[in-house]
Amino acid sequence: MGTPITALFGRGANGLPPAEPLDLASLVLPPSPNTCLAAPPGAPGPVPHRVLPPFAATPAALWAAVQQAAGAQPRTTLLAAWPEHLQAQWVERSAIMNYPDIIVALLLPDGDRTGLVLYSRSLFGWSDLGVNAKRVDRWIAAIESALPRG
Repeated sequence: MGTPITALFGRGANGLPPAEPLDLASLVLPPSPNTCLAAPPGAPGPVPHRVLPPFAATPAALWAAVQQAAGAQPRTTLLAAWPEHLQAQWVERSAIMNYPDIIVALLLPDGDRTGLVLYSRSLFGWSDLGVNAKRVDRWIAAIESALPRG
């Protein structure tokens, strides 16, 4: 069963089904072009659209940079956070049609570095005209401006 049509009429998280943590290892990307996955080399799960080298940062420092980047995005609301999974999800709604897209951030600690997984996906439609890829690139740029990568 898909996302209910009521999701189009809500604001923020209103109308969306409850968020659940993403299991990256079992993620299957849809055949539609309306998603973008960025992940570090060797991360579990599917081959990412963007390879994102780990950051030379602690999980706490990277998490703070992710939160800052998310907070700076327009029409973006935190859906849920699971500190025990080092993961959170947000919804960003399109300016004109109010379409909800889900953004997942997941941290993967690796010694003195921390990998970041960003997964942005549309809940409706087939093509997003590159919106999710541009969003992932925008979040990565904001995070990179706050933290070095190693």
